[in-house]
Amino acid sequence: MVSVPLSSLRSAGGDRGTRRPGAAPAARLTGGPRRRRRVPYLLLGVVLVIGCAGAGLLAGARVGSRTPVLVLSRPVAVGHVLSADDVREARISADGVATIPAGARDSVLGKPVAYSLPAGTLLTRAAVGAARVPPDGEAIAAVGLKAGQFPTGLAPGSRVSVVVAPASSAVATGVSAGVVHSWPATVVAVTAQENDQTTVVSLQLAEDDARALAAAPSGQIAVVAVHGTGR
Repeated sequence: MVSVPLSSLRSAGGDRGTRRPGAAPAARLTGGPRRRRRVPYLLLGVVLVIGCAGAGLLAGARVGSRTPVLVLSRPVAVGHVLSADDVREARISADGVATIPAGARDSVLGKPVAYSLPAGTLLTRAAVGAARVPPDGEAIAAVGLKAGQFPTGLAPGSRVSVVVAPASSAVATGVSAGVVHSWPATVVAVTAQENDQTTVVSLQLAEDDARALAAAPSGQIAVVAVHGTGR
């Protein structure tokens, strides 16, 4: 009779006890299925890498499509003759905008501007040439102002509100006595008089408003700068 060690019987019995009926071998539960599951994740990683690379190329193409154009480096008044200090180069995406390429700088130097324009305005062919102000329905009125009647830093292209205070006398004017009038306007030019403390401000506004403003005493006029520049 062959003697079998008790420890061997316990080990064998323990293995049989822990294995459930119909259970797959350990090799199936670990090695095979895990290797098969990794394949879709690898393919997904490749697709993501390709997609990111394509997006980077598209973004680079959009940045590269920006072209150098000319913009105004400082405000200019209508009729001002452009010099090299008046324009600078900027790179923008100018699809559908009739801009002037930076390489064509010499073609605009020495020519007047057709409008009063603020700094930073894109320079176009329509903005260069003979004066085209005022447009139909508008007029330009010049008012003589002293310090305190207008803010410092007023320049062509500034948007303002022109306020006329009530008349303090019974003298008839174009503005009704006792009523405060206010009109929106755009500054066309600002000229300081050398031998006087008066500054002449040319304002573009609606034609009827311009007529009323021209009839108002200069001592009753005040100019208030409002948000924004240009027309």
